[in-house]
Amino acid sequence: MSDSKDIDYAKILKTILKNGGDYADIYYERTEGIFVVCEDNRVEKVISGIDAGIGLRLIRNFRTAYAYTNDPSESNLKSLARELSASFGPGSSSSPDIVLSRMKPPILLAIASDPTDIAVGRKIEYVVRANDTARAHQTIRQAKVIYRDSKKTVNIANTMGRLTSDIRTGTIFAVQVVAQKNGIIQTGYEPVGGTVGFELFDEHLPEQVAQTAVQRADLMLEAIPAPAGVLPVVLSSSAGGTMIHEAVGHGLEADLTGKKLSVYSGKIGQKVASDLITVIDDSTLPGRRGSFVFDDEGSPSQRTVLVENGILVEFMYDRLCALKEGKESTGNGRRESYRYKPIPRMTNTIIAPGTMNPEDIISSVKHGLLVKKMGGGQVNTVNGQFVFEVSEGYLIEAGKVTRPVRGAILTGKGPEVLGEIDMVGYDLGFGIGTCGKDGQGVPVADAQPTLRIPQITVGGRV
Repeated sequence: MSDSKDIDYAKILKTILKNGGDYADIYYERTEGIFVVCEDNRVEKVISGIDAGIGLRLIRNFRTAYAYTNDPSESNLKSLARELSASFGPGSSSSPDIVLSRMKPPILLAIASDPTDIAVGRKIEYVVRANDTARAHQTIRQAKVIYRDSKKTVNIANTMGRLTSDIRTGTIFAVQVVAQKNGIIQTGYEPVGGTVGFELFDEHLPEQVAQTAVQRADLMLEAIPAPAGVLPVVLSSSAGGTMIHEAVGHGLEADLTGKKLSVYSGKIGQKVASDLITVIDDSTLPGRRGSFVFDDEGSPSQRTVLVENGILVEFMYDRLCALKEGKESTGNGRRESYRYKPIPRMTNTIIAPGTMNPEDIISSVKHGLLVKKMGGGQVNTVNGQFVFEVSEGYLIEAGKVTRPVRGAILTGKGPEVLGEIDMVGYDLGFGIGTCGKDGQGVPVADAQPTLRIPQITVGGRV
């Protein structure tokens, strides 16, 4: 694929708007990287390559037409642009000239060691070392180690006159194990990574990640069944922000709120959480998995306060939702690749730290549950109802952390749980993941301090 510098962005945008429109953009992307998987005690996959393409979009009367291609020739792009222009039928015959100005990056996300410069053999070595560490434990029956890096070059031009460029580098390393003892089977999982290069790795990181996954699985082998009922629960900062991401974050994305598909629709200015709770989405944080310089529509990254001291103050907007509501984009227009149109998505979503000592929060509970790591979960954004698995949890008895428990499930409604929180620690722990929505996955991070929920329904199972 030819270099993006060969594309006459202004001319293509003018063609897209030939029959009128409210907004149009061009998204160029070139991604190179590698994916390594070790499973069944051998390296199963080593996949590397380069993928490049261009997406063209037109918004007219709040309707979207989108097309993409791997052919960047002028004739092909003009043909696609004409098809987009005609997709909504005849319109305005005037097409304004587009004058593009290159936008200055609002932040710098420095990468110390470009992973694409590192030999493939070294990456495979790290994967094998982690596998060998996990397999050395007698309880481990299965182990899977994943290494992935990518370097994505993005250029975006739009009819607001913006031309932006961004190079997004990400590295992920993860270990998942299955342990068995006395007929009991448990899993352990530990991922690390973010918007970082090969500097993610120090001398012992592969072994450390594997050991953490193994220890988590072994701990659950010795755990007792979780109690069931309505209990006080302390969410440790080490649990990451799964709760805020699923139970709250998705409900604050403007495509859902605009369609009345969120429990938070129409509640700007209303109290939706405890006074202790402030929720922030921030794509400017160095090294975090959801960070970038510009979003996938060319809007600059930013820190957006969503809930402030319990009051709902903002939603997360992409360009289309912002146009519909007469707002500005909050820099949350994201897409998996050039094959997809952007939609409102979270970046790094955080419950802001409070003032309490985390140990004091735990000691305040006479009988309850400490969650140190969350598992999978799901939420109904319409009513806020959620269900989450606990992958690492402990009993709290007389203010002390005692026995590990397995099979705990937390259920509740996002707004109600946020309103119940009565203690917030001064610590902050991050989790990483890939968020799925509308068939697209994008890299995200989430974070929270230690929190106390005085009562929440805990379902227990063996």
